[in-house]
Amino acid sequence: MQREEDLKFMRLALEEAWTGVNEGGLPIGAVLVRNDEIVARGHNRRVQEGDPIAHGEMDCLRKAGRQASYRDTVLYTTLSPCMMCSGTIVQFKIPRVVIGENVNFGGNEDFLSSQGVDVEILNDAACIDLMGNFIQEHPELWNEDIAE
Repeated sequence: MQREEDLKFMRLALEEAWTGVNEGGLPIGAVLVRNDEIVARGHNRRVQEGDPIAHGEMDCLRKAGRQASYRDTVLYTTLSPCMMCSGTIVQFKIPRVVIGENVNFGGNEDFLSSQGVDVEILNDAACIDLMGNFIQEHPELWNEDIAE
């Protein structure tokens, strides 16, 4: 069930995705939230920084800095997380992940769920369109991002 807060924070993650595109990178954004307050925001910077692990979720978590615990946070991401990001979510014990879409890239929702993470998939039209258009216009960058 979509909550009003989920839609609000997903809009902010989508803003981050657009920032990534405007910088010449991939349109994947993330927001980390605790008690309905933003802890950090980030976006995919793999192209901009030449860093193969600078995915949107990883950038967001780096910006969050050291946290005593992530057990009371929610991670919002515009695209279903890859295995690297999913592993980090599990490692940090983030209990809930809200995913903008998994149409263009089916990530690791089953893995996350099997590890006790509450996974919500919004299938948000704006997230689907942004990623779908990007994949059509920049297939080489997309294939590089997913190691194809």
